[in-house]
Amino acid sequence: MTETFAKDTGRPRRGRRESRPSGDDREQAILATAERLLGERSLGEISVDDLARGAGISRPTFYFYFASKEAVLLTLIDRVVAEADAASSAPPTGPPADRTAHWRTVIDAFLATFRAHRAVTLAAAQARGGNPEVRELWARVTETWVRQAAHAIDSERDRGAAPDGLPARDLAIALTAMTERVLHATFAAERPALAEDRVVDTLLGIWLASIYQAPTPPPG
Repeated sequence: MTETFAKDTGRPRRGRRESRPSGDDREQAILATAERLLGERSLGEISVDDLARGAGISRPTFYFYFASKEAVLLTLIDRVVAEADAASSAPPTGPPADRTAHWRTVIDAFLATFRAHRAVTLAAAQARGGNPEVRELWARVTETWVRQAAHAIDSERDRGAAPDGLPARDLAIALTAMTERVLHATFAAERPALAEDRVVDTLLGIWLASIYQAPTPPPG
């Protein structure tokens, strides 16, 4: 699950001092330990000692890489988001003009990435309520997604593929918020919630109907 974190995503390394390249394995060990433990208990129940012990390092060494366990979570979020963004920008599997294939590629990429890092996804959602830095980070991330969606909607309207309607930004905000909420409910096994094998088709139908005022496509 955490093997994708081995590459530098280009995002800021929060709370970490500059170190020799040989220290990267220790940083990855801390991140991998954190993600594993988040799958077992909440961030509040995880201590710095737990992270250091799981990574095979001392507590002082931990602080050489991260200022706190919250900084570890922020780095995990950064990297999961970068992974989702990279996956969603991959070319669609259908013809160039196949709008259904395009939006399916985007939605499926986000589902697959956040599902693969379910523990980090749920920890981020929980931390947003009480951690201003996590809340600020997620707001910036969401704003980026909203701008991308709004730009895509405007582009589709400009080329005549989608009709005019609600302001593109307003529509993008609503669709992005809905998608985030649906994914969270599914990953957290809330009731009611969509089954994982119905998430992509359901969200795809809503996005297409909202943007193109088109009928729901058949399941992929």
